[in-house]
Amino acid sequence: MLGDNGPAGKRCRTTYPQRGKLRALQREKIMSDTRETREKLRALGTAITPESIAGSAALVAPLHARIDNSDVKVSRDLRYGPADRNRLDVFEPAKDASAKRPVLVFVHGGGFVMGDKSAPNSPFYDNIGHWAVHNGMIGVNITYRLAPQSQWPAGSDDVALAVKWVRENIAAHGGDLGRVYVMGQSAGAVHVAGYVAREFGNLGGRAPAQGWKPAGALLISGLYDTDTMDREMRFRAYFGEDESKYENLSFVAALAGANVPLLVVLAEFDPPDFLNQFVVLLETHVRRQVPMPRFVQLMAHNHFTTTWRMNTSTDTLGPELLKFVAETSS
Repeated sequence: MLGDNGPAGKRCRTTYPQRGKLRALQREKIMSDTRETREKLRALGTAITPESIAGSAALVAPLHARIDNSDVKVSRDLRYGPADRNRLDVFEPAKDASAKRPVLVFVHGGGFVMGDKSAPNSPFYDNIGHWAVHNGMIGVNITYRLAPQSQWPAGSDDVALAVKWVRENIAAHGGDLGRVYVMGQSAGAVHVAGYVAREFGNLGGRAPAQGWKPAGALLISGLYDTDTMDREMRFRAYFGEDESKYENLSFVAALAGANVPLLVVLAEFDPPDFLNQFVVLLETHVRRQVPMPRFVQLMAHNHFTTTWRMNTSTDTLGPELLKFVAETSS
């Protein structure tokens, strides 16, 4: 007789055909949504313009509308340095967590001349701090001094100050000092790259080789070599108008030789200068005969959506970040 245990008393696995159909429909919908989003992003183009920024935000912002972040406690505008813009926000579980968590420090972009860690009536970039907590981390979002009032290396110096604050204070928020990750996007990636190169690069890095260092740095759509960057108005606002001073500015060689693990990320629809800088960074690693960084290209993303989609169901950067943390955590 057949029963719950099947013939001869052997246990049978109950199957639910509708579940398989539901999963297949869900996969099909995700693929369809991805194709649709990809075409919309392609239509926006790769140039960074007010129209492409607004169009990208219109695609992504609604994805955050129904996400519950009530389980996250946020401490706003903590001072990490003397400048007015030396402010940061800390994201941690609303309920005390027993175990210490890895820390994700995020540095926003803005073409060196604009941007902030959050904005009224916008999910960006609080979404990254919320994502960090929802994925077992402590989030720290910083803002920094802007050009042209504050030029190179002000942004990287501010990152160094913020990381110093994290080292001195994040344990009180549940953070693990041995697992601090620093992530920057666009101009923020430039500042993070400059910080890593200046502090931990093997070409005169200022930090001791055996001393504390970040567990990893994540460079999302960044620029690394002033010799080959497009020297447009935002470049000149930050690096200065005097071209005679450009010769010794490049930090790509020091970055390639840094003793901090790197994850380098590029978007499918990034502007050409960012694609070129990605190649220059990899070529520098090859030329210097040092280990290659981890790198990934995120398809169906443009310059903005890689970080804007974090903490939504369409996020593809977050899984890469978690994999990097798992591979580099001690």
